Amino acid sequence: MAAERAAAVVETPALGSARAAAPRLPWRRIGDAALPWLLPLALLALWTAGAAQGWISPQVLPSPQFVWETLRDLATSGDLWLHTGASLARVGVGFAAGSVLGLLLGAAMGLSGRAEAYVLPSFNALVQIPVLAWLPFVLLIVGIGEPLKYILIAKAAMVPVALNTLQGFRQTPVALREVGEVYGYTRRQQVLEIVLPHAVPTLFTGLRLGFTKAWLSLVVVELVASSEGLGYLIVYGRQLFQLDLVMAAVAVVGAIGYAIDRVLDALETAVHRRRPGAA
Repeated sequence: MAAERAAAVVETPALGSARAAAPRLPWRRIGDAALPWLLPLALLALWTAGAAQGWISPQVLPSPQFVWETLRDLATSGDLWLHTGASLARVGVGFAAGSVLGLLLGAAMGLSGRAEAYVLPSFNALVQIPVLAWLPFVLLIVGIGEPLKYILIAKAAMVPVALNTLQGFRQTPVALREVGEVYGYTRRQQVLEIVLPHAVPTLFTGLRLGFTKAWLSLVVVELVASSEGLGYLIVYGRQLFQLDLVMAAVAVVGAIGYAIDRVLDALETAVHRRRPGAA
């Protein structure tokens, strides 16, 4: 492949590489793994101490134990799985649709300077409008049902995916394109074997950002127009002034978002290792 021929580099051992390659001590590895958890654990300890000492009223800030009991009751009754399933289904459909549209639009602009000149200025203007601002217009067109949520979530996911796809297609070195022309690559071969492999990291960055935007938009949409879902659960708890229910739903939203982001990160790492020339 042209990309492999052009990207091949002879690696020369650097001075002191043996020291850099030395295995890390076990306590250092444990410390590195525990470091990201220091801040959450510190906040949890502060929250627990504040609730125990009565620094803040329980009606304003319920104790962690009370929130955990509420979360357990939701799981036992099945309400948690009902609302979580509804939210995951909505974000799955919206994110998939928005990602496909974003990839197609970004690829079209990245491969065609004329398409970029025609579309990008208007696209950049439209993306500055927040999701909630689109809500009245989409509501008039499709009503308050599920299509409303799918469209707004798809719009939120499409923006970062399209922009990162455009950037990824732009960043292919000119030398690699010239190598492809020398070897007689067709336009399709250049895209699939030269442009696309080098755009993969940026594409996955766009997908991760797209999911983040889709997940945030899901909660916003469910706060406004929904009768089920994690966002609805937050609104329901706020209306009843049950802040333990609100915090339990918020914890679930954060945990699911973090878990899916880790899955996308692992998938990005696996794909990156399969790229031509990857270490």
